[in-house]
Amino acid sequence: MPGIKVFCTIGMRGVLDEVAPAFAGANGIAVVRVYDSSVALMSRIADGETGDVAVFTAGAIDDLIRQGNVLERIDLSRSFVGVAVAKGAPKPDISTPEIFRQALLNAKSIAHSKTGASGLYFAGLIEKLGIADALRAKIKMQDGIVGELAARGEAEIAVQQISELMQADGVDIVGPLPDALQSVTIFSAGVFKASQQRDTAKAFVAHLASSAVAPVIRQKGMEPV
Repeated sequence: MPGIKVFCTIGMRGVLDEVAPAFAGANGIAVVRVYDSSVALMSRIADGETGDVAVFTAGAIDDLIRQGNVLERIDLSRSFVGVAVAKGAPKPDISTPEIFRQALLNAKSIAHSKTGASGLYFAGLIEKLGIADALRAKIKMQDGIVGELAARGEAEIAVQQISELMQADGVDIVGPLPDALQSVTIFSAGVFKASQQRDTAKAFVAHLASSAVAPVIRQKGMEPV
């Protein structure tokens, strides 16, 4: 069966898992999805791996365009960093920057991603808040779905894109970071210049950006662009 290969950042995994099978069935093709952080997938592309579609952060797509690998950038969604705890656990108050800062200091353990956009942002944020040294001993990092650490009781709170936290079973979403501390990530898509299925790849990207997919994007914790 002919098909397309899609590199996709974990933040958009929930959307693609919902949308790709129906697109594949309607078009009689396979949609092979490769999930990882944008940073990790960019490294694989730099090592020579290629595909048909990239669904990454806007900055990563821009880099691929500058490198001559991708044709153009189509923005899909706006994603927000949030906090999750194990299902049924007390939810900390994170309503203001100072209260959020104190919640981090009070937490016994905090999980965030190593190379994902939210993890890199959070590492810089706690430096700006002046609490990086105080938190260092209780920080737990992994790539993938950080909420799983909270679900297993290995971290009291997990900080990641809300769309990624929602992919973990056994967590409750506390909410987004306070507006003054929030980092908005744009997820975008692009078609690889080397794609042998360029028309199908373009159709898939157009579908992701269509009004038909907007409700799915909202359901997965983001806003359509």
